[in-house]
Amino acid sequence: MSHTQEEKIFETYITSKNLKHSRQREKVLEVFLSTDKHLTVEDLYNLIKKQYPTIGFATVYRTLRLLCECGLSRELRFEDGTTRYEHLYGHQHHDHIICTKCGRFVEVVVPEIEYLQEKLFEQHGFYPQRHKMELYGICKKCKK
Repeated sequence: MSHTQEEKIFETYITSKNLKHSRQREKVLEVFLSTDKHLTVEDLYNLIKKQYPTIGFATVYRTLRLLCECGLSRELRFEDGTTRYEHLYGHQHHDHIICTKCGRFVEVVVPEIEYLQEKLFEQHGFYPQRHKMELYGICKKCKK
């Protein structure tokens, strides 16, 4: 699987910050991009550790921070207090529905809601920069 555009963005960002290009950072980027899940630092560390046993937890954490700074990822902090990271570049905007019992979550895209949010910005004289919507409830499995 090729992630050439994302790799270029990351490389350009690293260079602009006068940071060192390293095989470890490349590995973190590669594994992160090849995993289409919302990952915690621990999740990503455990995935990378299987292929690259010498990598340190701090390297994974710092690289995830860099991925957020350059726009390839974003942090998600739900009510459970766990910070997760999701792909951002080239992905359609979406919101989340989260189970308050088991923590399971679902990505949702509802054009009508996006339209209403844009109208709210407009009605109140705001210029949209970003937003996130998190809806909390109990999933079917937990309800039983």
